[in-house]
Amino acid sequence: MALIVKPYGATKKKTIVGRGASSKGRACGRGHDGQNSRSGGGVRLGFEGGQMPLYRRLASRGFSNYPFKVTAQAVSLADLEVSYENGEVVNAETLRGKGLIKGRDTVAKILCNGELTKKLTIEGVKCSAAAAEKIKAAGGEIK
Repeated sequence: MALIVKPYGATKKKTIVGRGASSKGRACGRGHDGQNSRSGGGVRLGFEGGQMPLYRRLASRGFSNYPFKVTAQAVSLADLEVSYENGEVVNAETLRGKGLIKGRDTVAKILCNGELTKKLTIEGVKCSAAAAEKIKAAGGEIK
């Protein structure tokens, strides 16, 4: 068995700064004096040196529905064709169990990508109009 020797400089010890003059020279790579050179020093997120920070300069009037926005995870007909057997029920629990959607509170929507030949029953899952047509054409139903 051959002995593997790493080339010089392939491994490097992690530099720990601010623990005495031996770590990286006199100032330990923190510059000379000032707030950021001290232990525990630094400023909070968004601090601009006393200038009125951006988050306070911008107007924040009105209402935004963004925090309440619901985005659906896309599930294609091709995914259903592969994952489900003929006559099975497609709902949020079975989609989650088969790994087609993730998360406890996620909403799924079936889209018209691919072909469907199996007769499936869709319960409580949104469908696009084209996907609904293909599901009904294959003999399935949407409740």
